[in-house]
Formats: sequence, structure tokens, C-alpha cells
Amino acid sequence: MNVVLGALVVVAVTSVAIAAMLVVRRRAPEGSYFSDGDRASGVFGVLATGFSVLLGFIIFLAFTSYDQSRAGGEAEALVLVQQVENAQQFPPSVAPKLTGQLICYGRSVVGVEWPRMQDGTIGDAPNPWGLALFETYRSVQPATASQQSAYDKWLDQTSTREEARRDRVHGAVGVIPTQLWIVLFFISAVIFVYMLFFADRGERAVTQAMLMGGVASVITVMLLLLGSLDQPFHPGVGGLRPVAMERSLRVLDDVVPSLAPGVSPPCDTVGRPL
Repeated sequence: MNVVLGALVVVAVTSVAIAAMLVVRRRAPEGSYFSDGDRASGVFGVLATGFSVLLGFIIFLAFTSYDQSRAGGEAEALVLVQQVENAQQFPPSVAPKLTGQLICYGRSVVGVEWPRMQDGTIGDAPNPWGLALFETYRSVQPATASQQSAYDKWLDQTSTREEARRDRVHGAVGVIPTQLWIVLFFISAVIFVYMLFFADRGERAVTQAMLMGGVASVITVMLLLLGSLDQPFHPGVGGLRPVAMERSLRVLDDVVPSLAPGVSPPCDTVGRPL
């Protein structure tokens, strides 16, 4: 979430809410429009409690998806390094090719997939280097016990990497249904209108402004937080970034020259095929 933009939204919404309260206050009777303030406060408590419970549940749902995407990205980056190590156990005819394709896979995650997740266009498209790895792997013919063990381990690592990628991509499209957003904004509007009935010409304008501004600002901040968690891949504060995969690529840049001399990845620096 862009902090400056978020702050401007909060200020704008709060200012409009306060202005509406002060306008209504000019013609409001002393003591507010409610003849029984205690009963009105009780009804407001029901509205606020229902809104807070629903909002808390949805924030928990959004944070779970946010954390799942973060954990998926970290797991995917870790398995990538493990597969590079495992690839060195394969026959010399395919080990360099698998190593290069794995590096390209990581570069593609950082340079191609991450921007597409940020703009919401990732869709269901697989990583093309995942398909290339599968085709290369199918050509492997284990000749020794160590190669057979590496062959079997590769299957497990591939499954783990694909599951981690699925978790990472899962949060890119948002998990909160449109119906819940409609309900949240509807309840927010109801609370706003209800607050206007607390307008009291007998109270100071500052007190009335604080009454409305406090409620409006808190609700706005919570909705902005929810939107940020629902769309975890963004360039603002709190947005998920490919830190784990970038770290893995730096590790591979250091170890591959000694681990697999002469390997030349068949892609550019962002993972596009040469």
C-alpha cells in the first residue's frame, strides 16, 4: 500500500465525514436527534460490534492468504537451490542443462512472474521453465544407484516446488469475494449515516468533529489495510517482494561456477529464453 496515497485517502474521507457532521449540526436539536441517547448508543454498539466481528474475520482470512503467498515464495526459492545441488548427481549429459534451466526458472520468477502478479495478469499460466525442466528430466536414464536416488528425489522436489509456486500465486488475484466488499461498504455507510443523527447543536464543533472523525478514520484505515492484505503483491509498504528468490539466485551465482563449471543459462537476466 502506498503510504502517501493511503494517508490522503484517510484525510479526504475523514474531512468529508466531519464536514457532513458540521453541516447537519447547524440544524440539529440540542441533545442530538435521539430523544434517548442511551438506547441510541446501544444500537450503535450493535452496529459497531457486527462490523468489527465481520471485519476481523475477513482480515484473518486475508492475512492467512498473505502469509501463504509469502511462505510459498520462500519455500520455492529454497527448493530451487536444493534442485540445483541434486542436478549435479545426474549424468553429465543433462546435469548442466538442468542447472541452467533452474537458474532461468528463478530469474523468470523475479523478472517476469512477479511484475505480472503485481498487475494481476499472472492467470493460470505455468512457468515455461518448469515445462522445459520436465522435458529435460524425462530424458534422464539413471545408470547408477546415486543417479537413481537423485532421480527419485527430483520428483519429490519438483512436487514441492510446484506446490510452493501454487501457494505463492494463490494470493495474486485476491481472496475476498466481491459480496464481502459490498457488505463491508454497506455497513460502513450505515454507520456513517447513523453517526449523523448524533449531531448536537449544544456541543462544541470540535467535539462533534472528533466524534465523527474518529469513527470515519478508523473504518477507512481498516478497509485500506484489508485491501493491502487482499492484494499482497504491490510495490508499496508491506507488499511481497521476491527477496527469497533473489537471495537464492545470488547464492547460485556464487556456487554454480565451482559446482557446475561452464554452465551457461539459456536465458537473459530476467528469465526470457535467448
